[in-house]
Amino acid sequence: MAIVKNRILKGLLFLLGVLSLILAAAGVFLPILPTTPFVLLAAWCFLRSSAKTHQWIYRQRILGPILRNWEENKSISRPTKILATSMIIFSALIMWLKVTLLWIKIPVLFLLFLVILFIITRREKRLDLF
Repeated sequence: MAIVKNRILKGLLFLLGVLSLILAAAGVFLPILPTTPFVLLAAWCFLRSSAKTHQWIYRQRILGPILRNWEENKSISRPTKILATSMIIFSALIMWLKVTLLWIKIPVLFLLFLVILFIITRREKRLDLF
């Protein structure tokens, strides 16, 4: 995939990538904020806006192997699946207890169920991080 030629679009994609990476980092500590989709979005934004930053994110000790595993095999390691599913269930429980409006709870729970279904149906490949 080629880098975008339009400078404005290139800049916007780069900023979206940085914002996605910040949200992914926050998602490590906040159970209701997903990490993986933001990392994948950041990698895609950097792929389209900055070859240097795209290479940097792939060189990271933890993010690099996960991104390569997804890019090459469309697979998610079992520990990552377990962690992601556990955090989604934990987030759903917190949301169920804190949100009083049923018309918000039901669609969000359905969406979270679809995300879990997507995660658990991906192929597994062992991932060596260290």
